[in-house]
Amino acid sequence: MPITTRVSLVRQAPGTYETATVELDDPRQNEVTVKLAASGLCHSDDHVATGDVPVAVYPYAGGHEGAGVVTAVGPNTPGYEVGDHVVFSFLPACGHCEFCARGLSNLCDLGASLLTGARAEDPTSFRMTENGKPVGQQCGISTFAEYTTASVDSVVKIDKDIPLKLAALIGCGVPTGWGAATRSANVKTGDVVIVAGIGGIGANALQGARFAGARAVIAVDPAPFKQKVAHEFGATHAFSNIAEATEYARSITNGQGADSTIITIGVVKGEHVAEGLASIRKAGTVVLTGLGDLTEVGAPISLGDLTLMQKRLQGSLFGESNPRFDIPNFLRLYRTGDLKLDALVTKEYTLDEVAEAYRDMHAGTNIRGVIVY
Repeated sequence: MPITTRVSLVRQAPGTYETATVELDDPRQNEVTVKLAASGLCHSDDHVATGDVPVAVYPYAGGHEGAGVVTAVGPNTPGYEVGDHVVFSFLPACGHCEFCARGLSNLCDLGASLLTGARAEDPTSFRMTENGKPVGQQCGISTFAEYTTASVDSVVKIDKDIPLKLAALIGCGVPTGWGAATRSANVKTGDVVIVAGIGGIGANALQGARFAGARAVIAVDPAPFKQKVAHEFGATHAFSNIAEATEYARSITNGQGADSTIITIGVVKGEHVAEGLASIRKAGTVVLTGLGDLTEVGAPISLGDLTLMQKRLQGSLFGESNPRFDIPNFLRLYRTGDLKLDALVTKEYTLDEVAEAYRDMHAGTNIRGVIVY
């Protein structure tokens, strides 16, 4: 029996998140309905509101980082039952497409449907409606909602003793940042690493670089609050801009520069990429995880520097993580104390306060805001 649920959505772009009540379909085969316990407020959902990331349908219910409890299971859907605790993976993983078979499930073919608001198997099929009209679901899950219905390709079961408020962060921010350091940048013991942009992604890139054994982890952010907090996540030094961080990196590397620079700035511009390439040594790596206006093209980089210094510019989606292995594994790291989750949550909000939360994010006062239901 379909139910109604409150969600936070945008009706246009540019737009502002507002609370609305929508109708939510029962789960179909290979789907579950989940009562949300918490949802992280990631910058990607703000990109939808600003129009930097265009979506296929409006209204559009936001949220792609969340955790909760299964309340209904679709017919012929083995492996799930009412009462299961789950974390949403904003990237679905089917397990059998070419890229899943290559071990690159973060690049699963189902990802092509993430901004359609509908289902990968049917772009006209929506699980949320408002007065009979389709409401798009961010990444097919829309975790800015009291209840949501999603494909089992987008949920991962977790142990029930893990606090759901913290588990929610494992669906995007933690793997994206941590993996950007440990996988995309391939940080090694003794490396010098710059992380530019200390929000929900950057803080976890700092943690990943520290865990991998970097001798210097240099945080960059113009907000004094974030420079201070960066040390809690493993930063050894903090600066307000990449130029200052580069100067310091060169001072401890015989003039060479950082081994890797990870760009996790909230709204990325071409000049940030250029500054990153200028900050690294010969054969160093720049990892780009942040997004900006998807219609913008180009960066003022020196092709000669890129070629002759044998530098590498590496994109990183979800930190090259594999959801079904990495989500439980990050929770194991939390249990052992190697991953800090509690410290990531700067402030809690209600569903009605999503717009306020993003104003706080723009003001630089949050590492990660979290909606608690």
